[in-house]
Amino acid sequence: MKRILLLMILFICTSNFLLAQVTTSSLSGRILDLQNQPLIGASIEAIHMPTNSSYGILTDEEGNFYLSNVRSGGPYKIVVSYIGYKTWEYEGLNLRLGENSVINATLAEDSKLLEEVTVIYEKNALINNQRTGASTNISSKQLSSLPSISRSITDFTRLSPQSQGTSFAGRDGRYNNLQIDGSNFNNNFGLSTNPLPGGGSQPISLDAISEVQVNVAPYDVRQSNFTGAGINAVTRYGTNQLSGSVYGYYRNQNFNGLKVAADTLPTQPDATSRILGARLGGAIIKDKLFFFVNGEFEKMLDQVSLSSLVMDQEQVVMSQELLWQI
Repeated sequence: MKRILLLMILFICTSNFLLAQVTTSSLSGRILDLQNQPLIGASIEAIHMPTNSSYGILTDEEGNFYLSNVRSGGPYKIVVSYIGYKTWEYEGLNLRLGENSVINATLAEDSKLLEEVTVIYEKNALINNQRTGASTNISSKQLSSLPSISRSITDFTRLSPQSQGTSFAGRDGRYNNLQIDGSNFNNNFGLSTNPLPGGGSQPISLDAISEVQVNVAPYDVRQSNFTGAGINAVTRYGTNQLSGSVYGYYRNQNFNGLKVAADTLPTQPDATSRILGARLGGAIIKDKLFFFVNGEFEKMLDQVSLSSLVMDQEQVVMSQELLWQI
């Protein structure tokens, strides 16, 4: 019994570690002195300002550091310290989901005759060895400000230049891989071209998503199981500041267009959708324990038009001939 329990604990811990590789960000860089010599063992601390949680690491013999599995988003405050040198700080850093941000700093000796020398934070260039392929990040600001017709994550994955609807790089939408906090949410049955599970239903409320990343053909062993696009999404989280929202959406057939160029479309059947929802996040114990909840209710009235099901005499005869041949 004890062995089974230990194996279960090991499996859970290993799973969480593997999932963290595709649902987080990373931070790297190099710390030098004024003579461009590496500072061995310099302390780097990344403080997530909304929750006051921190990540820390020391530099190696070359002055390099790599801080992995860091929560995406921000803002972060970066503090670099070393004995005998002035402390270097940078505020307002936002980490993008699944990407590495580079911070390089030069520290001055802690003397009144010397002033601290800093290097401006460097963002990833378009082409560098940190990028693993074509990717598009959709931030929480974009998710909250851009319009959405269907309240679906697919309304925002279209921001990727490689996207054509739900298709990426010419592949059917069913060849995508959608992950939310590391868990797969795909159309495994495959009868519909919609990549979402449950006949097009939303696997999670759009208001509960913090950031989305779309990867097309990444050279990254951590991402697989797709030939179209890998869509990574992470959910919101509670912070020290209590925040929330209450929202409602209404849509019916009158929001659809009636003409395409010079052609007039037939009258649309009644199709009414009502969405009501709310979210709330905050701290249970400040700086230690947080909560986030989201609930959403959707009611739809969708009447199917029977006009397309009515066959004339010629169509009936053709159907009978086809059945006779079979």
